Amino acid sequence: MKTVRLSPADNVVTAISQLAVGDEGATAVIPRGHKMATAPIPKGDPVRKYAQIIGYAASDIAVGDHVHTHNVEFRNVDAEYEFGTNLRPPEPQEPATFQGYRRPNGKVGTRNYIAVMASVNCSATAARMIADHFTAEKLAAYPNVDGVAAFHHGTGCAMATNGEGFEALQRVMWGYARNPNVGGVLMAGLGCETNQIDWLVEAMGITPGPLFQTMNIQDVGGLRKTIELGIKKVEAMLPLVNEFEREPCPASELTVALQCGGSDAWSGITANPALGYACDMLVAQGGTGVLAETPEIYGAEHLLTARAVNREVGEKLIGLIHWWEDYTARNGGSMDNNPSPGNKKGGLTTILEKSLGAAAKGGTTPLTGVYKYAEPVTAKGFTFMDSPGYDPASVTGQIASGCNLVAFTTGRGSAFGAKPSPSIKIATNSEMFNRMTEDMDVNAGRIITEGASVEEVGREIFQLLLDVASGKQSKSEAQGLGDYEFVPWQIGAVM
Repeated sequence: MKTVRLSPADNVVTAISQLAVGDEGATAVIPRGHKMATAPIPKGDPVRKYAQIIGYAASDIAVGDHVHTHNVEFRNVDAEYEFGTNLRPPEPQEPATFQGYRRPNGKVGTRNYIAVMASVNCSATAARMIADHFTAEKLAAYPNVDGVAAFHHGTGCAMATNGEGFEALQRVMWGYARNPNVGGVLMAGLGCETNQIDWLVEAMGITPGPLFQTMNIQDVGGLRKTIELGIKKVEAMLPLVNEFEREPCPASELTVALQCGGSDAWSGITANPALGYACDMLVAQGGTGVLAETPEIYGAEHLLTARAVNREVGEKLIGLIHWWEDYTARNGGSMDNNPSPGNKKGGLTTILEKSLGAAAKGGTTPLTGVYKYAEPVTAKGFTFMDSPGYDPASVTGQIASGCNLVAFTTGRGSAFGAKPSPSIKIATNSEMFNRMTEDMDVNAGRIITEGASVEEVGREIFQLLLDVASGKQSKSEAQGLGDYEFVPWQIGAVM
């Protein structure tokens, strides 16, 4: 067979390899990963994949036709929502452990970083130069310290102090400072910015001490003096952070960001369901999976509300969907703007199709909580955090929410890594995995090319999560990715 059908209710199949005219009844060349009609679809009728509507025929579609952007149109969702009608608790698992860094507050880290954080773009250079001073040679005497990482960004000033953008930035700053993968923090500001460090310290109830230091360029006396002082402050932290040692910790202490980027038609067939199975295994251990990218569950949110533990959780998710519909409309966009050119080249036609595949990352267990961007995730189990579909901004929010690992599926081949939370990369197809083997950790394409089961690959992913949590470097981590992926979501007016 050269095609795969995902549900008997579907009126399209997906080409496993390129179809020539006549192959499997094709009336046109069907690129690999693209869809072919298996039943007539009159103009205006729904196109179905995953037993769900992914769009509507823009013209009459005949059996064997190529089904894609040229003959499929998008319509905003108008779903009837159910709450708690599909609650499937996870199956019990044998207890699993990893070697983690236990913090004084009881949280557990998978890495042990010192974070040098810029409160505003104006102090970004200072933060970077402080962190750059600490080369591998200088850190050799501190084997338990994974690195000194700078987290700088392009905002922090010229913004309203009472708006959602300012609140989101403060949640990100505080979230990174208290992420369990961070053992020590140095915050560097300019002094006159909107995002005042003193305000953050007061609002979040932080008590400065040996492992939490602050400074402003204007108070210290300039950039050079700030860099010199910052280096001295980090040097004083190093022996203290090095005192943390790995110890056996239960898998329940893992909070995993469920992420995808550079998606293709196989994302919802191989990698995302396999990651979903691994998420179910994590939830069974008492751990937490955090799905995000609200625009990329658009059209699939009704599947998640049916899994909500109560109506309140489900209504929060619907509220996010409505906010995004308004947000895109007032900015002259459409929810269907989300599939990128690469997504479409890979066979994804509409945001509805992309969303149905993306939601599979969340597995099958109950949805226990819905959170704002970068809000601390306090519920155990499968949860959701609001974010844009832009990967760096989304993962930044997930790490701020408490994620100490990132699991990232990709079909086109995203070059992505994250600090302080390491990212594993899961390839949706074997062709890309073999082409980018230095970047990909898991080949979920085996589900198609070798007949591996979703469950088998899911178990492989879960074991890798434990191994990476225990200190094994992921491929993106080993290549040094993660220094430029700190991208707080900028919401609201810049003034």
